Amino acid sequence: MKLQHIAKKESGKFITRYDLEYETEDKEQKVYEIISRNDDIKSEEELRGDAPDAVVLIIEDESHEKLLINKEFRLAVDSWVYNFPAGLIDPGETADEAAKRELWEETGLELISIEDHIGKSYSAVGFSNEANVCVVGTARGDFRKSTSNVEEIEPGWYTKAQVRELLNTQPFAARTQAYAYLWSKE
Repeated sequence: MKLQHIAKKESGKFITRYDLEYETEDKEQKVYEIISRNDDIKSEEELRGDAPDAVVLIIEDESHEKLLINKEFRLAVDSWVYNFPAGLIDPGETADEAAKRELWEETGLELISIEDHIGKSYSAVGFSNEANVCVVGTARGDFRKSTSNVEEIEPGWYTKAQVRELLNTQPFAARTQAYAYLWSKE
């Protein structure tokens, strides 16, 4: 595939839709629709992006016996979905700073240590170039309501047995489902 043209189609408050025009291996023309956090993509480099747009938090409690998973009402599917805490990285903010802020905003918990970072991944690579970095760490504190009046989030600590039960009975975001499955099998 060879990218030939990027056409901006529609700008929203948080995302912009583009048509990507490609020439296939057999010289056919293909138009592929995507959405992006970047509202002014003009080149392949900008399409690929250098820096992550968002953080995903993979957090255990201090005993390392429980995994933090949010139950969150997601508007796109009009339903409650289990998902890791996550959010956009603000301008001038590092991924670690965003992780601390997002954790506190969504759950009321304090990020007390960061053990690892999992490099660049994509939120929905089938239709978006939004890139994430996963921050792996430990948190403590008491849960409280999200600081955002447009997010409905119920955070919870879950044991491996509880995670296995949720995986069999509840809808998940794909990245959370995959990690939670492997975590609960250990």
